[in-house]
Amino acid sequence: MSTPVDYKPGSVFSIEEGKNASVPRVFIAPNRYIQGDGILDHLGRYLTIVPSRNAAILVSEGGRRRVGERLLVSLNDAQIDSAFITFDGECSLHEIDRIVDILRQEAPPVDCLVAVGGGKCVDAGKCVAYRLGIPVVICPSLASNDAPCSALSVIYTPEGVSEAAEFFPASPAIVAVDTRIVAEAPVRYLVAGMGDAMATRYEAKTCFQNPKARSTVGARPTLAAGAIGELCATTLFEYGVAGADAVNRSEVNEALERVIEANTLLSGLGFESGGLAAAHSVAQALTVVPEIQQNYLHGEMVALGLLTQLFLEEEMNEAKKVAQFFVEVGLPVHFGQLSLSVQNKAQMLEVMEAAVAAPIMANEPFAVNSNSLIAAASGVNELGLEITESEGDAAFRALHML
Repeated sequence: MSTPVDYKPGSVFSIEEGKNASVPRVFIAPNRYIQGDGILDHLGRYLTIVPSRNAAILVSEGGRRRVGERLLVSLNDAQIDSAFITFDGECSLHEIDRIVDILRQEAPPVDCLVAVGGGKCVDAGKCVAYRLGIPVVICPSLASNDAPCSALSVIYTPEGVSEAAEFFPASPAIVAVDTRIVAEAPVRYLVAGMGDAMATRYEAKTCFQNPKARSTVGARPTLAAGAIGELCATTLFEYGVAGADAVNRSEVNEALERVIEANTLLSGLGFESGGLAAAHSVAQALTVVPEIQQNYLHGEMVALGLLTQLFLEEEMNEAKKVAQFFVEVGLPVHFGQLSLSVQNKAQMLEVMEAAVAAPIMANEPFAVNSNSLIAAASGVNELGLEITESEGDAAFRALHML
């Protein structure tokens, strides 16, 4: 087993607070972000920037069937040798160590790792690359979360329960998003990404307004991260519905390009340099419920986490505005849509106690306990039921085939 990276946020920067010390503002970003229709066919040319001559490609079996030949042709054209490694689906320490052991036996040694797939694949790729001391290139096949641009990975148990996070001293060398692949994926993934991305604005705002709050690297949020978070939310409110419609038609258009950028780049930069708070605390805590962990996506959990945060902070107008948008695109607005009853007191207590224990909950400007979170969740539930009763839940039902 390899030794995990220190899980403490900010450990890379060793920020020390004291009488004469100030906490710096830190902005983090990948070296290159490339987005467009068909760009995966040019990946070999992009890898020459790294530079790479012997790359490992981490991808699921299904992903290799869909895009493996394209990747191979592109890398061959750039005279880059490649080796495919199959990702088994879970970003766990066991899976990370398995991949590391395989790649350490490669001769000549790999000089770059390309992670192609969804959030867990790209997070595993970052962990593997760090352990091997090589750059990582991220090629997300979905726009379902903001993991691709970040210098951190969420670690899960082999059963899929969130258990920790790893923080890295460097961001991805390249993030390359082929929007044609996203357009041809199920629309539920894009919509889930909107839930994850929408939280960026509100969590960054909370962290900025609380002088004790810290970003994922233990720094103060930057003005740039706050502005990016605002643009992220504004883009989703304006183009979210049209972007989802484009995926329903497997069409790449301007609306979809903007939503993909919001879900991936804007949200990625905004959350990492702006900070996280109650929304992601609740989302990660929801994975302790096996039925939720097995059947729902991260962004869907974040959607309810965000609404819970807005109720907790008594931002009622924003909660209603966000909930209205979620109904239109098909994100959950009450806990029943995640198969969780607020009447199940034992289960709600288990989830909210896990949320309170999350380190990022301390970024809220006031003390939070399980009772205050349960009360906020109950308020979310009432609002969500009220909205779906008056306007229906057709978009949500269509995504979940109910």
